[in-house]
Amino acid sequence: MQNTLVTYFGFGVGAFNVLILYPQILSPQYYGLVTFLLSAGTLLWPFLGIGLNNSIIRFYSSYKKQDEQNQLLSMGLFYPLAAALILGGLTAIFKNQFLLLITEDWIKPYFWLIFLIAFAVAYFELFFAWSKLKLKSVFGNFMKEVFHRVLISVLLYMVYIELLNVNQFLYALTTVYLLRTLLIKFYAFHLLPPKIDLRLPKNYKKIFTYSALMLLAGFVATALLDLDKVMIEHFMPIEQVSIYGIGVYMASVIAVPSRAMHQITLPLTAKYLNENQNGKLKSLYAKSSINLLVISGFIFLLILVNASEIYRLLPPVYTLAFEILCMLSSIKLLNNLLGISNSIILNSRFYKLLLITGLFVILLAIGLNIYLIPRFGLIGAAVASLIVFLMYDLAKIFMVYKFHRLHPLSRKTFYVIVFIFILLFCSRFFALPFNPFINLIIQSISLAIVYFIGILFLKPSEELSLFLKEIIYKLKHFQNKKSS
Repeated sequence: MQNTLVTYFGFGVGAFNVLILYPQILSPQYYGLVTFLLSAGTLLWPFLGIGLNNSIIRFYSSYKKQDEQNQLLSMGLFYPLAAALILGGLTAIFKNQFLLLITEDWIKPYFWLIFLIAFAVAYFELFFAWSKLKLKSVFGNFMKEVFHRVLISVLLYMVYIELLNVNQFLYALTTVYLLRTLLIKFYAFHLLPPKIDLRLPKNYKKIFTYSALMLLAGFVATALLDLDKVMIEHFMPIEQVSIYGIGVYMASVIAVPSRAMHQITLPLTAKYLNENQNGKLKSLYAKSSINLLVISGFIFLLILVNASEIYRLLPPVYTLAFEILCMLSSIKLLNNLLGISNSIILNSRFYKLLLITGLFVILLAIGLNIYLIPRFGLIGAAVASLIVFLMYDLAKIFMVYKFHRLHPLSRKTFYVIVFIFILLFCSRFFALPFNPFINLIIQSISLAIVYFIGILFLKPSEELSLFLKEIIYKLKHFQNKKSS
């Protein structure tokens, strides 16, 4: 519960930065540069972390001797550093070739910030995993979701009052990521002090194999989220990255319920698979899919119904075509529809097939972006992302059905999807004449009433129906108590 609250709070601070502070304080060009640096750093960090953040969690508890545990943790400490030195050396040697990928000359002096951000994130993930070995995750989750976003808010305010210029802000932003890593390191070492042992564990080959697979998994996950923003910089003016990035962040709000639910369902999925409880797994699969669809469907509608009002609150330059925002939001809605598909595949012996599929869709994404962005701009980037995610998500559903004979879909799924898009279609014919804040409030309340009345009528799941009826009962009880 604490982790869920921290995640939501962090997302709120992030939304305040992305939608309010960045657009009002930085120019579109520099906002685009920030988005590009963070996205490029996110793409690079799995190659510096080389999957060892996952490996220490996977193998630490399997060792009974402290010497072997120390050897594993020592690998986690020094091998990413070795990877960073090798990649850093190669980057220095081939720097001019890498700089050819950056089209605008004024951006090139900030090239090394990408590497520093990637280095900071790689070691942050390692030390976060280190702290989880002692079953402590709240502080690490706070550092991951909240800490850096709050400091970025402070830095943006310092730019606003002219204590920092934009150039200094970019270096301070990178310092925040390094500071976050340093603090989580102190915390992890407090929980589990390191004892350096540079000998390799006996099963080091198995660790290297697993780490390589996790590196690929991490790269696939980050590339699917950030590749389009990096490639937009290559083909279009840098300010287009900030415009597209705001749309991506707005759409990413739809994924928050999924992230919160997976913290609960991941261990249950592993348990049911290990114990061959197919009946319970099937039930969990279906419930996770329909419940996430209903909840995320409401957020999906909130964003798209209120999109014009949200953009009225931003400088006009950041306005994104409704069609693009709709495609980006549909990607997140589809991902929620999958329920626990990811957890089922990653906890089964077929997870390598998902990684191979992921690499294929990354190559497809690169090809589609190269073809579509120069021809159609931001719409091309959105179309490429929609095609890639649609294929990847359908592949996941197919894998689960192929190997476990399970799928999350039902007639109620179809009814809810149709209901969501009917409401979206109807909303396009209504426009209120008030200021954006009043319009947002009226439209959101009206949408909530219509949407959840419709959900009560459709009865997609017993849990949601009981939950909504309980809320209605409490509201009626409160009203009766107030009137008496």
